[in-house]
Formats: sequence, C-alpha cells, structure tokens
Amino acid sequence: IRLTPFSLSTGSSFMYSRRLKKKTFGTAPAWRASAMSRRPSSRIFPCFSRNGLDLTIVMTLLWPPIPWKGLIVAKPRVFPGAGRLGWGHLKRLFLLLLTGTGLGALRGGFSGARFRSTTCPEGNTTFTGLRRSARTQRRAGPRSGPLAATVAWLIQHAAPTPPSSPGLGVRQERAPAAISDVTVRRGGGGQGGAARGSETAGVMAARRFLHFVFKVGNRFHTARFYRDVLGMKVLRHEEFEEGCKAACNGPYDGRWSKTMVGFGPEDDHFVVELTYNYGIGDYKLGNDFMGITLASTEAVNNARKLRWPLREIAEGVFETEAPGGYKFYLQNQNPPQSDPVLKVTLTVSDLQKSLNYWSNLLGMKIYEKDEEKQRAVLGYADNQCKLELQAIKGAVDHATAFGRIAFSCPQKELPDLEDLMKRENQKILTPLVSLDTPGKATVQVVILADPDGHEICFVGDEAFRKLSKMDPEGSKLLDEAMAADKSDEWFAKHNKPKASG
Repeated sequence: IRLTPFSLSTGSSFMYSRRLKKKTFGTAPAWRASAMSRRPSSRIFPCFSRNGLDLTIVMTLLWPPIPWKGLIVAKPRVFPGAGRLGWGHLKRLFLLLLTGTGLGALRGGFSGARFRSTTCPEGNTTFTGLRRSARTQRRAGPRSGPLAATVAWLIQHAAPTPPSSPGLGVRQERAPAAISDVTVRRGGGGQGGAARGSETAGVMAARRFLHFVFKVGNRFHTARFYRDVLGMKVLRHEEFEEGCKAACNGPYDGRWSKTMVGFGPEDDHFVVELTYNYGIGDYKLGNDFMGITLASTEAVNNARKLRWPLREIAEGVFETEAPGGYKFYLQNQNPPQSDPVLKVTLTVSDLQKSLNYWSNLLGMKIYEKDEEKQRAVLGYADNQCKLELQAIKGAVDHATAFGRIAFSCPQKELPDLEDLMKRENQKILTPLVSLDTPGKATVQVVILADPDGHEICFVGDEAFRKLSKMDPEGSKLLDEAMAADKSDEWFAKHNKPKASG
C-alpha cells in the first residue's frame, strides 16, 4: 500500500481527480474529497488546493499477475476537507479482495507507506509540509476507522505472499531548491555530491555554533569591556607554555592564554574566545571581520554608565568597539532568545561561491539572502547564533588580527568531514589532530579554510562538552594571571613598545 500526495500539474485537485478517475477499479467513481477548491494553495503545501490532497491507497494486484488496478481514497482526518468513507466503498473493497488478489500488496502493510516529496511548478520544496503531514498520517491514519479494521483483519488472515512477488518500491523525489529557500539542501555538483545527498537533517542539527576567536593585546582593557560593558562572564581560563598544535593562538610558539567569556554555559550559548600571546601588544586589523551583533539593554546601559564610546547607527542599534578595534553592534532590547548573541558577520568576495561552501559542503541552513545587498544569513538551528556573510568588492584581507570561527559536531563525523574537503579540493589548514588541555579532556579538531581564507574549526562535540564545563574559578584565574604578568610594566619602564602581531 502506498500513500501518495501527488503534484497537481493541472492546477487543481478537482481536475486531477477527474483524470485519475479513469484508472479506478471497474466503473466505481474515484474516492476523492467531496469538496475541492480551485483557490490558491495553503501555507503548508504551496502547490496544492486549499482544502487538502487526495490520498491514494494503491493496491497493486501482485498475484496472480493480472493487469494493474487501483482505488483512490480520500482520508478526511489526514487532509481537511476530504470526504468520508462509506459502506459502498467498503463493499467495492471487499469485492476486490474476495477475488483472491491484492493480498500480497496488503501484506506490505502501511508500514512501508511513505510520502513522496512533491514540488510546485515554481520549484519550491515542500519537505516541511510533507514531514508534518507524515506525522499526522502516523497519528490519525490507518490505526483506526472502518478501512483500517478491515485491512488489519485481512492482513491477519491472508495467505502468505508468494516469494516471487516483488515488494512495493518506495522512492523519494525532490527538485533542486532555490538557494534562498530556508530548507536545508543536501548534495551538489562535483565528486562527493551523492554522499552529501544521503546526509539527513538530523545529522546537521547535531552541529553547534560555538565561538569566535579574537587575539587581544591588552587583557586588562579587554576583560573590562567583556565583563563590565557587555555583561559577560568568564567561563574558564587556561594558561599554556607553548603554542597550540592547531594554531589556536595564531602563528606563535611562545607562552599564551585562553579565556572564554559569554552570557551563559558553552553548551547552549555562543561565546568569545580571547587568546593572549605574552609579549605581543597589538595586531593589525583587516577587512575580514565586520562585527558581532547582540541584543542587550543591559549592555547599552552599562556602556553609557561607564562612558564607553557608543555611536547610534540606526534606531535602537549602537556600534561600539572592543579593545583591538573589533566591532560590536548592540541592540537596545531584550534578547529574543536565551542567548543575547544573534550573529557574527564576516566578509566574502563572492557570495554565491561562499554559499556553496557553507551550505552545500558544511550543511548550514540559509535563513536569509538579499541579492541586492549581497548578504546572506546561515545557521545550524533556529535557536543558535547565526553567521552572516557580506560580500565586498575586492579581496578579503585577514591581516594579523584574523580570527577563527568554531563549530562542534559528533566526533565520528570529523574524519568524514576531512575526507569530504579532500574530495572537493578544499583547503585543510590542520588535518585531524588531538589537542590536550592540562587536567581536562582531550579534543579532536579539524581546521578548515573557506574560499576567502576564513579559518573554521570543527571539534568533536562529546569531548568538547567535557572540556568546556564552566569553571567557577575562571574569573579569579584570569585576574591572577593578569596580576602575575609584569610585561606591561617592563615595557613601560624601558620605554619600549610591545611587539605587534
């Protein structure tokens, strides 16, 4: 038995039902919705009639081999507006079954039923609606009612299906979606597209937007900005005696520190990673990073109280800078979600090329796209921080202050992600490597680079959740490290500037 919502190529379900009527068993009329509308489509199924869909139950006569016959049934509980099942219809069903045919198809049962994905003439995908309809079908479909009871009894008492009878094929079709569609797209051109096409939305939903990495030259001023102005908390602080194997602190081999700051735990908040290289006082800014946007009335009030420079660029939106010149955009409102951080904005030289990388290869969902302004917003989940890509004229310059954007994924995906980038001839900055943190969990990471050279870190989620547990002593450890760092005093005493990164 196959449940099929079909595409209405003729423009209305009434016309389509008339056409299908000729294929029903004998002279019985098609079982279809009693009232069909030619009005515009609904929100869930953009290319179907307002009152719903015909639901076909196709019983292929598998044994003995005789010409194909079928029945078309409307299921009112699945699709509003459909007609009801009457005893006359059941009589026709009994006539078909009492001939001794069709039992093989019935034995396939509703368990093999699946909706075929359907698209409207404009090419817009309707996967969301189909999934919703499929859930409705499972709840309200063949588990109750006269037809379900009849089918259940027949399946229980039917003779075994002959081994030679072929099974009912189930296939899922879809048309390529426009790049502006919200629906996550899988697959794409080039080698490895078939492998990407087999990925599910559930796999991508397991990925998380973690943090953005800034290199800072003055920890005192930086700590004041994030703690006192933005209102973030120090989640953890770690000191290292030598450079990171994955260049987390940049291309430096000396002593450095890492401080994670955010509005809440790293498990469900986007945070900022501050890396400090001892002996380096500043870094040259490029045009690669445009800013972080967050919604916080508290941050705006704190900045005004502390007289931190603010510039209103739109109604209720203020631009400010963290030490080092990194821009932040503060919306003077309470956050619409638990995490006040809304998006990170990076520049790209070719928006279409970047969207192909971030969406088709990394599996991010496209939430917005503005062709005129040459910008797009992507993400892995509705309740996570988003990535905004803004196209600029010319090349993207990372200078020496370049940052890094980090995501987590199930650890088992890391080798596959690395292999995918190799097949697609994409740049891998650091192949799969294990990173140790003294006294904490060891994590595995792969460092990639997008077409414009933005550094992207993917880390195994399971170990990272252990590593990133909030340390109640984090703020104290940062203060102690800053107090023990006498480099600023030494350079001031000898009237020498610190080195530039």
